[in-house]
Amino acid sequence: MLNPWRLRLLSQLDSLGTVRAVAQAANLSASSVSQQLAVLEAETHTQLLERTGRRVRLTPAGLILARRARAILDHMGTVEAELRSLGAEPVGLVRLGAFQSAIHSLCVPAVTRLAHTHPHLDIELHELEPHESMRALRVGDADIVITTTDFVEQPLGPDVDIVALATDPIVLVLPPGRAARGPADLAAYADEPWVFDMPKSYMASLATRLCRESGFEPRVICRFSNYMMTLQHVEAGLSIALLPGLAVDPRYRVVTRDLASPVTRTITAVIRRGVPPRAAVTTVLDALRRHDDLPGLAEPGDR
Repeated sequence: MLNPWRLRLLSQLDSLGTVRAVAQAANLSASSVSQQLAVLEAETHTQLLERTGRRVRLTPAGLILARRARAILDHMGTVEAELRSLGAEPVGLVRLGAFQSAIHSLCVPAVTRLAHTHPHLDIELHELEPHESMRALRVGDADIVITTTDFVEQPLGPDVDIVALATDPIVLVLPPGRAARGPADLAAYADEPWVFDMPKSYMASLATRLCRESGFEPRVICRFSNYMMTLQHVEAGLSIALLPGLAVDPRYRVVTRDLASPVTRTITAVIRRGVPPRAAVTTVLDALRRHDDLPGLAEPGDR
């Protein structure tokens, strides 16, 4: 009988590309991953891997099994949940990944409501930025991810289903005392020091593109992956920033301005396509859609 854990390692090898990357994702040594994959070959009586120099790649048979393994594992999870919840409320584990500004604004309220209405539903919450969340979804480390369809560097493919949640404006964030009336023309801030997110992240890529479209190369003096640190830096008068509206915590004394050429991001929940979602996953998706009490967020298509 095929071992689900080993099937997952094989699926991750297809998605991540190297045994070392699989080992890091699974918190194992590379030799342990190689040993488990060798056991899987023995179980299937089929050569699944072949060496090319120092690297290992999947054989045609390995590719077939790896790409069907995800559906097999999803189906096993669905059956297990059905057995546990016969005639009862949704139960089981749902792994939810979201970028940091969506965690406190969308995820925590949804998880809090579900803790009261579905106490046997376990939700594991992970911070995953758009540039890393799709990989986690595809290799099975997340059941739902909250991301954005506007991150052109990481397009969503036909292997996922998308549920639109809301739209969120991108705003210019300035130190206190820098207020000005009307929308901001970014070209007027060409000589300012900027604070950016980490390279290749969604906001770093977007901010760079918006500045270049306004005719200048931004002078980036620091980079933070944490929006709270970004807001603190701006509040101190050391820099300015472009941030999603949801990321601007009112506890910080900063000034925000809409952009003269408005930019919004579409916030979406994404799940794997191929098998019907478990009742637990559907319940979490429904809870994420309920965000009427959040200021600044608009329903999809409202902006």
